[in-house]
Amino acid sequence: MKKSNLILLGALAALALTGCNKGVNQGTEVKDYVESPMKVEHKVVEKGEAGAEEVTITLAATSDVHGRIYPYEYAIDSEDKDAGFAKTQTIVKELREENPNMILIDVGDTVQDNSAELFNNLETHPMVDAMNEMDYDVWVLGNHEFNFEKEFITRNINNFEGSVVNANIYNEKDGSNFVQPYQIFEVEGVRVAVIGAVPPHVPMWEASAPDHFKGLEFEDPIVSVKKTIDSIDGQYDVLVGAFHLSRRDEYGLTGVMDIAEELPEFDLIFHGHEHARHITDVNGTPVMEPGAYGWAVSVGEIKVAKVDGEWTVEEVKADNLQTKEVEADQDLLDKFKFVHEESIANANTVVGEVTGTFIDGVDYITGEDKITTMPTAQLEDNAVIELINEVQMHYADAEVSSAAIFNFDSNLKEGEFRKKDVAFIYKYTNTLMGVNITGENLLKFMEWSANYYNTWQEGDVTVSFNEKVRGYNYDIFDGVNYEIDLSKESGSRIKNATINGEAIDPNRTYKLAVNNYRFGTLVNNGWVTEEDKYFDSYETMQDAGRMRDLIVKYVVEEKNGTIEPRVDNNWKLTGINLDYPETEAIYEKIRAGEIVIPKSEDGRSLNIRAINKNEIEL
Repeated sequence: MKKSNLILLGALAALALTGCNKGVNQGTEVKDYVESPMKVEHKVVEKGEAGAEEVTITLAATSDVHGRIYPYEYAIDSEDKDAGFAKTQTIVKELREENPNMILIDVGDTVQDNSAELFNNLETHPMVDAMNEMDYDVWVLGNHEFNFEKEFITRNINNFEGSVVNANIYNEKDGSNFVQPYQIFEVEGVRVAVIGAVPPHVPMWEASAPDHFKGLEFEDPIVSVKKTIDSIDGQYDVLVGAFHLSRRDEYGLTGVMDIAEELPEFDLIFHGHEHARHITDVNGTPVMEPGAYGWAVSVGEIKVAKVDGEWTVEEVKADNLQTKEVEADQDLLDKFKFVHEESIANANTVVGEVTGTFIDGVDYITGEDKITTMPTAQLEDNAVIELINEVQMHYADAEVSSAAIFNFDSNLKEGEFRKKDVAFIYKYTNTLMGVNITGENLLKFMEWSANYYNTWQEGDVTVSFNEKVRGYNYDIFDGVNYEIDLSKESGSRIKNATINGEAIDPNRTYKLAVNNYRFGTLVNNGWVTEEDKYFDSYETMQDAGRMRDLIVKYVVEEKNGTIEPRVDNNWKLTGINLDYPETEAIYEKIRAGEIVIPKSEDGRSLNIRAINKNEIEL
């Protein structure tokens, strides 16, 4: 719709930060559930009575809440003051007092993370039940909704009491939509259409578990969104996007900004996936994301007026309402107390003993346990990654293993080894794969991983990271000795790579252990095929084959409950010199906060540009 006036409240600050079965009861488990086909219905949902000549439509959205109802991070057994549905619910209730006809949307990645998998066997997952309790109107499936069996997601889709909306997921058998591509609401006589989409890369990310998306096809979002808009031409007065997409797609397909730029008919766009916090004006359309975990509720207010018998958008306001200072909703806390208590009890289950500190000085410059400058774990070999790769090589019976440090603050210290410590060093619910890979492709994979670093320049006193590569896409290898020459450009950095003292043979096949997510990367880049897989922990052990469980199993059964820090220093960074006369003085200024190491606009990537002594006045 054409905008005659656009107001973005709070945008400058945000840019700077750049159904059935409601009320699952504890212990209600799934029994003999048979997957039912999704029912795709296109019924208009009415909200309020028509009659006014001017109407203000309020929409609110959360995204990437990732298993959080309580404001709590179970991996570290600690409160998280700006997280969880209980926090967002307080804001939602206040908004509904002002406008009871508000449309409430969740933009996906809802049921995964933060020990949420503990409750996958309940008929309705607590996160879905919480959305029902909060009267969500729309749930857009995110990519992490497909981390589990397809039966799990279809069951929870059926049990969600609002509309599940994704335009670009199809049943491959007949090309029909898997869920609704859109939902139309009639708010006080104004027709509001909401269209959803998910990244089309689910088959790549879940390549090791094709049953998770069995029978489904994922299309480039912009193609599906265009088709959906065409199909509802003349049926809406206001058009809203709710896309689980980053601003720019990580693999070169459609990002949410591409949609906003190419399809100006959207009046407002909510999005997720990137975990960013922003409000951006794209040709008069507010594009907004509320961060992750419940950091904020994105709110859009669209004022429309009837002109010559037709509704016209007069004004759009957008804001991210932060949750940190609000009280958690007590009703939601009470209802899901069992989730909180069970998650804490599980997190504190003792599974072994740690004999010593695994990483001394987690932050390379400050020596603190919290990363604010450079993570030591990505600058030198360390015992945390050694343990993860050791577990992977053992269960995959592999010669080589690769793994990423998902949490830069990862560390283990002397004392009890508990489940929460496992989650702290291994954030995701990945499974383990064993694949056959040629030496030629193994070297290509290693070069791909080394693209994580920026090229070192004379005078750099820090090593910096490529802003375009997330930390979870940097793998550290074991079973192979190698150097990463940062004086060279990406693609020519791996030097002196040997296995058992011999140079990697490009023509030989090696056994490589990776997680299921990285298996998708290997397949997507053509370095292995599905047929190269020789081991799949999920096929062999089902849920007990997830990496967290394998780490526990390894410590208990192979280490007799005791683990000690071990580092073989099989890799190192070369082609750099950080030891200048000025280095320590510069580091002292960094510690004092007088020099700040740059980070990405969204705050998720630290240390994206090196500090160079030639640019510093001492």
